Amino acid sequence: MKFETARGAVLPARLRERPVSFFEFWPGWLFYAPIVAQWIALGLRHGDMSLPTAVNPLITGGGLCGESKISILDQVSKAGRRWLVPYTSLVTGPTSRGDLATAEIALDRAGIGFPLVAKPDIGCNGTGVRLIEDRDRLGQYLDQFPRRCGVMLQEFAPEEGEAGIFYVREPGDGPGRITSITFKHAPYVTGDGHSTLRRLVLSDPRAGRVPHLYLPRLAGRLEQVPVRGERVRLVFVGNHCKGSVFENATDQATPALAAAIERIARALPEFHFGRLDIRFASLAALRRGEGFRIIEINGAGSEATHVWDPVTTLREAWRAQFFHYGAAFRIAAANRARGHRPTGLRALFHLWRPQRRLMAAYPPND
Repeated sequence: MKFETARGAVLPARLRERPVSFFEFWPGWLFYAPIVAQWIALGLRHGDMSLPTAVNPLITGGGLCGESKISILDQVSKAGRRWLVPYTSLVTGPTSRGDLATAEIALDRAGIGFPLVAKPDIGCNGTGVRLIEDRDRLGQYLDQFPRRCGVMLQEFAPEEGEAGIFYVREPGDGPGRITSITFKHAPYVTGDGHSTLRRLVLSDPRAGRVPHLYLPRLAGRLEQVPVRGERVRLVFVGNHCKGSVFENATDQATPALAAAIERIARALPEFHFGRLDIRFASLAALRRGEGFRIIEINGAGSEATHVWDPVTTLREAWRAQFFHYGAAFRIAAANRARGHRPTGLRALFHLWRPQRRLMAAYPPND
């Protein structure tokens, strides 16, 4: 497998030499156990286990869970909207009849054509996100979608690079800072003219160790034999748990990029903590704070995803997690002192439960 980088070449040698870290695909309960312990300790210290829901006071639950992607982007001021990839939305009806027509009207008003990206308004980890090539595919997607639920339709961003940029700002007039940058790379296999797609995946140094991430998504194509030199993309969604490859690029945080991210963050009222997922044209442009657009803005529930770089050590990953969740509690405590109330555990549970139910019902990723 040759993994495409944000600049269109193969991954750096350090990532090719270590395609998977030993903890990268641990069960969630195992990796996050120390983070949960830290959360409990901080919750007891501050007297509220739900305190981080106040870290971004104008986002539902602070962005910890149950928040609407659309409502977050809708809050971005006019000055900041030029940074956003155009989007529109609809709510599915009691039956699927009429959903496609509603979507076409919304797309026409927004000036969005095919291909486009469809995604649930409420969700996480890339669940239910699909690249939609044409009208028929959109109709199929909407037919499979849960009833009376929000769907976000977004212009397909053709920029080759994809990244997650984590931003942290203490309440007050001081600027925030970039604490993490992750480049997200799409995994491919290359045909040799005689091996099936299944065999190419299973024989790959990385994909062969986590085939459960790729094989179900390719189920209808696994016995096909790609011609020599044909490149087959294994996953569309830039999400680690769906199989994308993450590279720690925090060292690319130039003053110019930090200034651009600060302007965007200030365009979203009371945004203090979270990750901006972007597409960018080139590394050189990104370092100048130019040539990128925002796909999503995530709040307290987002991660500094550079920890999933296969070269990252377990100690480094846990240190980054402790830092960011510690910052979430500290900022939320300051916001609470300013009069912003956390949701409380009961309300947080009532945000989490329907989100989990919806995620189980969303259409599968391609």
